[in-house]
Amino acid sequence: MSRKAYIKHITSYYPTTYEINDKANRITEKIGVYKRPVAKDNECSSDLAIEASKILFNKYNIDTNIIDAVILCTETPDYFMPATACVIHGKLGLKEQCMAFDFNHGCTGYIYGLSLAKSLIENGQVDNILLLTADTLSKLIHPKDMRTKPVFGDGAAATLISIKESEKDYIHNFQFGTNGSEYKKIIVNYGCMRMKSANLDEVYKEIEDQHGNIKTDATLYMDGKSVVQFTQSVVPPMVDSIITQASLKKDDITNFIFHQANRFMLQTIQTACNIPDDGRFFNNCEDTGNTVSATIPNAINKMQETNVRLGDKALLMGFGVGLTWGGCIVDLTLLK
Repeated sequence: MSRKAYIKHITSYYPTTYEINDKANRITEKIGVYKRPVAKDNECSSDLAIEASKILFNKYNIDTNIIDAVILCTETPDYFMPATACVIHGKLGLKEQCMAFDFNHGCTGYIYGLSLAKSLIENGQVDNILLLTADTLSKLIHPKDMRTKPVFGDGAAATLISIKESEKDYIHNFQFGTNGSEYKKIIVNYGCMRMKSANLDEVYKEIEDQHGNIKTDATLYMDGKSVVQFTQSVVPPMVDSIITQASLKKDDITNFIFHQANRFMLQTIQTACNIPDDGRFFNNCEDTGNTVSATIPNAINKMQETNVRLGDKALLMGFGVGLTWGGCIVDLTLLK
């Protein structure tokens, strides 16, 4: 028997404040997002991640002393330093003999987190990992950018990844891709070191496009058309490659759970991947929007809550900021 990592529990948390998208707006109808949770001014990624963790601990009666590592994926940390995972560790009152670190990633982040967790557990360094994915991207979107604002929601997910003695792999067949030359397709220019010395009048200068949408160098820019084209080009071959590498066929996959970007994006990818419309492909972000790295675990949590059958060969796929993409196969039958 060998040390194997598996997904034991997943819980989600969203801010209690929501913004409603205008149903009469053509963008709303296209993306299929009708309301979005939005963090309050004093509500940060750590706050959302802490609440998701408390739900997990309480719901499953978990002794927090078993947590050996806290890994946080976020693009909106509380501070430059220290790592927000350390802030979360302290506020949750976890034991001192505990690893804690952040990594900055977006829509592919959950796949990266699973890969890190699997490596740490199966290499014998830890037994139980609290993998947190949390973002408050609404704080980085211009209120008058109606191309981007209706898409994104704030939220967090807590995933407990634990050890199991087995000969079976429960998280496996990872593949990743990066096209870093296109990093400007989704970007917030100002805030870190690259523009630290920039003139603030220029940083906050409002730029209006032909449709009246406004952005600045301090707010999120996304080239939506290019991102859709990128996704169509890279996701289908990787999906096929992961399935082939695992010696499976498309019909063997029990669930297709992709980054919940928006309804239009998911429908486009489903068609491009030639995935049948037989209930195995999950597409539902109408009341959350795109919660970035938390979309995949949040989708799994939604599936649990609505009694969607979770199988032993679920294909997870993330794609987006970076530009990056990645996927893996997981067994979700042990998920409680």
